[in-house]
Amino acid sequence: MALDLIDNAELIASYEHHHAPGNIWPEIPAGIRDAGITDMQIYRIGRHLFMIVEHDEATDLKTAFDKMTTLPRQSEWAAWMDSFQQKLPEAVRGEHWAVMKPVFLLNDHLQ
Repeated sequence: MALDLIDNAELIASYEHHHAPGNIWPEIPAGIRDAGITDMQIYRIGRHLFMIVEHDEATDLKTAFDKMTTLPRQSEWAAWMDSFQQKLPEAVRGEHWAVMKPVFLLNDHLQ
């Protein structure tokens, strides 16, 4: 998934600060795991963010994110983080994050 942050150095620094170990609310990683997501990584280049999400076979990604929106602290965190983010035109369902289309997957080329 991808999104852009608002092009403001102070906001970007604050966004990174709030995601640093010890700064994220403990309910956030717990809620992510409870939704069936086994790993989540966010990378930044400039104001562009890229999220890699892994989940177990029994979990549908849309269902996992929908479940997280029902958790009070997750919703509060998401609303707060939205204030740093700029919605991509490709984003759907009122989300800021847009699902990226795979272009190259190494395992698809290995026999």
